[in-house]
Amino acid sequence: MYDVVALGEALINFTHHSETDEGNVLFERTPGGAPVNILATCTELGLKCAFIGKVGNDTNGEFFRTSLQARGIDVSGMVETDEASTTIAFVKQTGNERQMSFVRKPGADSALTPAEIKLELLDSSKIFHFGSISLSDEPSRSATIRTARAAKSAGAIISYDPNYRRALWKGPEEASLRMKGATSLVDVIKISEVEMVLMTGKQTPEEAAQVLLESGPTCVVITLEDKGALVATKEGMVRKSAIPAAIVDPTGAGDIFFGSFLYRLANSGKPLTEHTLTELGGYVAFANAAASLSLEKRGGMASVPDISAVYERLG
Repeated sequence: MYDVVALGEALINFTHHSETDEGNVLFERTPGGAPVNILATCTELGLKCAFIGKVGNDTNGEFFRTSLQARGIDVSGMVETDEASTTIAFVKQTGNERQMSFVRKPGADSALTPAEIKLELLDSSKIFHFGSISLSDEPSRSATIRTARAAKSAGAIISYDPNYRRALWKGPEEASLRMKGATSLVDVIKISEVEMVLMTGKQTPEEAAQVLLESGPTCVVITLEDKGALVATKEGMVRKSAIPAAIVDPTGAGDIFFGSFLYRLANSGKPLTEHTLTELGGYVAFANAAASLSLEKRGGMASVPDISAVYERLG
């Protein structure tokens, strides 16, 4: 049995690291993608996790696989293809802003088919997680929806992170349509302020949370950067303040936040519907502490904190 099974983009980040004396840019290669950052967080905190996705039969695909294995993530649900390369993202960091350029026309991750899904990984799993990048193309869109439905039938909590990357969609209208189309399957959703406006048209997190609750999810979490995060259920809404950090690199902080939230949810041993708003607010505070620590290190997976450090920062 797995605590968390995630499906989604398998990609390699090449992040601007430094420059040579001649002015040539040096990039740092790291495994990336929101779903695997979430799994890396959950495994570091003590959960048993598995990943479902697709890579190219190439050196980047092998690097991705071995990187996940090194972190204790089950990769038996990963498949390889000779028909497409492992997806690549070039990342340039300027202050707190990131610019991403994707090599994905198509990338292997978007070529994942429903027939390639190892559905037995979902047996008795507590949480199934997916994001919106796997919804941006076929056949990965159909594979994602089929797997979410199978996981829901198997009794898993369905977790969703609509992660908007403009370059991967034909336009914001298509992105909004596809991202909203999955919410009826979902039990818990985490969005940022950017996705909040895109998906609901609302400018305040309270209004957006209400719209999302009415579309299907039982629990809505909205991250608000340095203003903390809001969690909402039919019981009400509560905000938790951000924890100050000496920011080095924001890469993956939102994923580490949500992975930490899902850790607390899975580790509770209770169905989502039995959690009080006070308990969920405590999970958000824990996640804020984890995200704060991650901001002080470089990289996504590399910045996942250990559990003792999270509790120490939480105070």
